[in-house]
Amino acid sequence: MKKGALFSLVLFTFLCSCSSNNNDTNPDAPDTNTISALEFIDEFVIPSQDIEGVPVGGLSGIDYYNNKWYLLSDASTPPIRFYEAAITYSQQGFTNVGISKMTEIKNADGISFETGMVDPEAIRFDTTTNTLLYTSEGSIVNGIDPALIEITTSGEQIKSFALPDNFSANTTDNTTGPRHNGALEGLSSSHDQHGYWIAFELPLVEDGPEPGLTDTDSPVRITYINKTTGIAERQFAYELDPVARPPALGTDFTVNGLVEILEYDTDQFLVLERSFSSGYLDGGNSVKIYKVDASETSNTLDIASLSGANIVKAEKTLLFDFETIRSQLTNTMVDNLEGITFGPTFEDGSRAILVVSDNNFSSFFPQLNQLILFKVIR
Repeated sequence: MKKGALFSLVLFTFLCSCSSNNNDTNPDAPDTNTISALEFIDEFVIPSQDIEGVPVGGLSGIDYYNNKWYLLSDASTPPIRFYEAAITYSQQGFTNVGISKMTEIKNADGISFETGMVDPEAIRFDTTTNTLLYTSEGSIVNGIDPALIEITTSGEQIKSFALPDNFSANTTDNTTGPRHNGALEGLSSSHDQHGYWIAFELPLVEDGPEPGLTDTDSPVRITYINKTTGIAERQFAYELDPVARPPALGTDFTVNGLVEILEYDTDQFLVLERSFSSGYLDGGNSVKIYKVDASETSNTLDIASLSGANIVKAEKTLLFDFETIRSQLTNTMVDNLEGITFGPTFEDGSRAILVVSDNNFSSFFPQLNQLILFKVIR
């Protein structure tokens, strides 16, 4: 397996000690879940490579459990897939990154998905069932609904959860429902392990406009699914920022949306929010991590439209702005960051966070499979 020249495996005994400490410690221990700040530790760019003749890329989701890292590709052409990776690090930075296994995700009939039937975006390992969950944006313009799907670690489908009716694709009049390429993007296991949180990237059409350069009322819905009953029980609204930068060089495309969530304590989340503007040589992405408090929010499950509704939205506080480390990253590029998870603790007991980017298989311009490592400051 290829590795960056500066990241060959060293200090084997020390690394084994570090990697054996995973994030499955008591979540209710004093101060375990306090997050006051994030300290940037290191970046690693996963080199171009194939597994079984299939390119590694589109890394839109990441999770960790029991010394295994799971990376989801957002390729919508078969094989729909996730990877298993070996990733080790210390407080000085990454020490080893290797992707050696690819698993195809099958459809409900146990065969390969046809092209365009799913658009995978987020992945989580369920420690209570030893299964994997992933979200799919579907294809709204083609009438394919967003989905939350449970699979085995060998890629066989177990179930697809029933989602609220207003999450379904609307190809009739385009006045309600999810926006194409702006549907289910985020996924987190609940802190109590009793359910899952799923999040939209953009507002439903009836909830408000897509964010623009000026401030708009653009809320996205974050929904709790009870894993036992499979029923949506709660939902809250999260307000998106405006687009960070105007488009450049005569181009005109902009977007800002929620790309991942992570519940780290009851009703306390990390939210990865990414703005993109076309025409920039640095890639055009502006990415932030917010701390989000949903403890006082309104339950919006039964509210048909959030536009003008009298609701209490989640409270968001900026935790980290990737602009502060742009100069330290490869090609000064904050790439298409889409996944976030906790990893094994550092040797001093501090929690670690990894963020991963989707390189879009460099379909538009050269992009990176970028891993960024943080230390949690309590």
